[in-house]
Amino acid sequence: MRNKGAILTLTVIISLLCLYYLSFTYVSRKVQKEAVTYATQADGTIDYTQKQNYLDSIWKTPVYHFLGVPFTYQEVKETELNLGLDLQGGMHLTLEVMPGDILENLSAHSKDVRFRNALSTAEKEAKNSDQKFTTLFYTAFKKEAPESQLNEIFANSQNKDKIDFKSSDQEVLKMLDKEIEQSVDRSFNILRNRMDRFGTSQPNIQRLPGTGRIQVEVPGADNPARIRNLMQNAAHLSFYRVAEMQEYAPSLQAINSLLIREKKANVDHDINTNDSQDSIQDNDLANQLSQGQKDLTANNGNTSEELSPLLSLLQSQGGLIYNLKDTVQINSILEKPEVKALLPSNLKFLWAIKPIQKLPNGVELTELYAVQKERNGMAALDGEVITDAHQDFDEKGRPAVSMKMNANGSKKWQKLTAENLGRRIAIVLDNNVYSAPVVQSEIPGGVSSISGNFSIEEAKDLGNILKAGALPTRLTIVEEGIIGPTLGHVAQMQGIISIVAGLAMVIIFMIAYYSKGGVIANLALIFNVFFILGILAQLNAALTLAGIAGIVLTIGMAIDANVLIFERIKEELNKGLSQKAAIAKGYNKAYSSIIDSNLTTFLTGVVLYWLGQGPLKGFAITLMIGIICSLFSAVFISRLFLEGLSKKKNISFASAISRRLFKKPNLNFFGKRKMAYSFSTLFIIIGMVSLLFQGGLNLGVDFKGGRSYVVQFPDKIEASQLKSELGDAFQDAPTEVKTFGSSNVLKITTSYLIDENSEQADEQVQQALVNGLEKQLNLHFNETGEGLNNQSFTIVSYSKVGASIADDVKASSMEAVMAGLVMIFLYILFRFRNLSFGFGAVFALFHDVLVVLSAFSLAQLFNISFEIDQVFIAAMLTIVGYSINDTVVIFDRIRELGGNSTKKTLEPAILNKAINSTISRTLITSLTTLIVVVILFLFGGEALRAFSFALLVGIVAGTYSSIFIAAPLALDTRLKREVNKTEKLKLAHSH
Repeated sequence: MRNKGAILTLTVIISLLCLYYLSFTYVSRKVQKEAVTYATQADGTIDYTQKQNYLDSIWKTPVYHFLGVPFTYQEVKETELNLGLDLQGGMHLTLEVMPGDILENLSAHSKDVRFRNALSTAEKEAKNSDQKFTTLFYTAFKKEAPESQLNEIFANSQNKDKIDFKSSDQEVLKMLDKEIEQSVDRSFNILRNRMDRFGTSQPNIQRLPGTGRIQVEVPGADNPARIRNLMQNAAHLSFYRVAEMQEYAPSLQAINSLLIREKKANVDHDINTNDSQDSIQDNDLANQLSQGQKDLTANNGNTSEELSPLLSLLQSQGGLIYNLKDTVQINSILEKPEVKALLPSNLKFLWAIKPIQKLPNGVELTELYAVQKERNGMAALDGEVITDAHQDFDEKGRPAVSMKMNANGSKKWQKLTAENLGRRIAIVLDNNVYSAPVVQSEIPGGVSSISGNFSIEEAKDLGNILKAGALPTRLTIVEEGIIGPTLGHVAQMQGIISIVAGLAMVIIFMIAYYSKGGVIANLALIFNVFFILGILAQLNAALTLAGIAGIVLTIGMAIDANVLIFERIKEELNKGLSQKAAIAKGYNKAYSSIIDSNLTTFLTGVVLYWLGQGPLKGFAITLMIGIICSLFSAVFISRLFLEGLSKKKNISFASAISRRLFKKPNLNFFGKRKMAYSFSTLFIIIGMVSLLFQGGLNLGVDFKGGRSYVVQFPDKIEASQLKSELGDAFQDAPTEVKTFGSSNVLKITTSYLIDENSEQADEQVQQALVNGLEKQLNLHFNETGEGLNNQSFTIVSYSKVGASIADDVKASSMEAVMAGLVMIFLYILFRFRNLSFGFGAVFALFHDVLVVLSAFSLAQLFNISFEIDQVFIAAMLTIVGYSINDTVVIFDRIRELGGNSTKKTLEPAILNKAINSTISRTLITSLTTLIVVVILFLFGGEALRAFSFALLVGIVAGTYSSIFIAAPLALDTRLKREVNKTEKLKLAHSH
């Protein structure tokens, strides 16, 4: 082998780099263990908040020294091999920018009925359409106003630098598309800035190309509500003057009188219709009014019967203080048009962000602020002037947020505080009053603070939000997932067991079959796994459960290159060549097949990364890195070992077992093709008919949308006994309940409120689930999961996928499969210059996909149900890549045996000889891959059960189709074309 020195040097460099980057992972895990020890309580439970505080405290502290260079914990975390959410727990969100809101803002909140109707129609249609939102809106607008132009809606002072009243519809649409795209970009940058300051969770945020969606992952997140708030908070900060009670008291009295008149009119109506009911209402009214504000009543000379809820529900004379539970009722009063008409036009009411006091009886009090708008209808000062904000403490030692303003803001703030000495100024964020301090003196310099009833964590988040800036539009959570740390730890252990067991089984098999040659192949395999992990760390990629599946699969597939090489070496040795010559010739002859087979699998990885989302990308990255590493380790590292050892002694490539197997097989595979065609056709027809009668496969939440919960119980639970009860709880919405891994864990998936993406809908669905479980099982819900006992259950994992996301995932999955098949067809056509080869290969791939689908369908008949999700699509494309790998090896041998004759290349005798001469490689590679997939099926966990089952069926189907379908069909296709050509020539001569 040439350039041995360069290859050896490169191997050493790569190994040292891998050791360097993986050392950070070792240090990080060590620090994590110290944090767990620090946060472990006396009863053995872990206080995750205390653990996070410990990690925060050492965030900027050096924890690792490499060759004298210190690295802080932050730098260690940024360099380590990251674990995905499914391996350590955490939260992921997909947020969608609402283009309807952007159009409404650009229209200056137009009240035009045609515009409002068109916007509403577009928002409804967007849920089930792939078209751009602006296209849907324009189509709807033209139906509402066929003679009108868009500039009538959007040509305003806000957009004067972009369009005018002469702008065409196309120019306006171009402006709208640009504004939507810029809003998505700005939202992404703002969210990234917020998350960068989140702490040691090392969050990941990315835009999903071609959509208005942003994906956020926060490993180890233990406070989902905090994450949601941080992501969705629009952060529109304003400063308002607070009106004094005497300034709006006459308006309150007028409103009170109006409401009393309305109530009396209703009471009179009720008296005329039902006397008995009236007496009950009088008693209820008396009870309600007895809670009124007595001081206010005395001051105004009113009796309790002359007070409406607006005044009777007041809890304090010092301001508009109400019981927190009464805020909904007060809001409904203030929203009435006749009530708004009695209020000054510059006045609006805003609630405090949090309760201001909790009474001994448990009642929580909150304040309603009356704030004054300026003449332009806006706040006295807008939050755009804020240049910096951070968590601080006020003069009483309470957590606060310190703010700094720009020059313009500083001047306005100084003037505002000077004009309002002794009065209150409300600091308002997203229409909630955070604090309303009394101005004690004029404040120059633009430095101020927000103090309120904050925790340190809340003050930090608020400072981060203000510093990052306001979102240009609201963001809706269309996909969400929460994985508990316990479930993540279980997945970690299952992944480690799968890798170790798979590696061990392959090592044993290779030594048993190839003797000393197997030892060298195993050394190359260990280098391969080491390189994969090291390169993942260097790329700062996350290792996910799907990624572990990719490594396990790579272990099985990586041995293929060594098998090809060793089988070639054995052939050359049998011809009488010396060991040195046989090794050199074996490698040279194997190169073509190795490159072709690995490149086709690499192409499927490219397609997965290009079109896939979430777990598919992690799997694709690992698969592509694994293929590159396996090529390097099998082709170069193993050869270094082989040539080095062969100089000292002979190396055996066969054991006592392998010498007895595959001794010059001479089977007529082409002659058995029709039997194979018939068997495949029958199996697929049975599977497809079964699929039709069952109404399709068991689609997971990825593909059909909905909410999915993994629930842990104290004892074994029968899934069937819960399904009917939960069906009632979810108002008969389609619901699936099945065992998830162990017998005391269930996965519950429902489409209840599938079209609702609000936080209120999430809470409603979860509450329905909890109520249904508590009612049926007589257990109570343990929200934290800590201290579980035989009377409680907990939710260890949760995911939500909106209907629009599910449609996109289905579409992208179909695109991925079709793109993979097309790319492979083109590659085969280019590589072998033979249309028959391309047709035979792609038809065999379709065959393999249909066989796997049929197997899943038949499994459902026997009550063995596997959930079809995105990872299943990864399995299908892997099967495609694996199957073509086998096919290419056979095609390559056919081409070699056929020599330069294109006619001779596809002949029955050559086809049979090619398959017979490669049968040992085909079956051994399939066997080693099956070994690791069986390990994955047994130990990989429920999340990878469908993936590994698909691979089990697919590997068998792929091996079978490469031998009995692809090559024979290619020959049949050529023979058919020749017959057709001959018939055409005869027809031409006859004329």
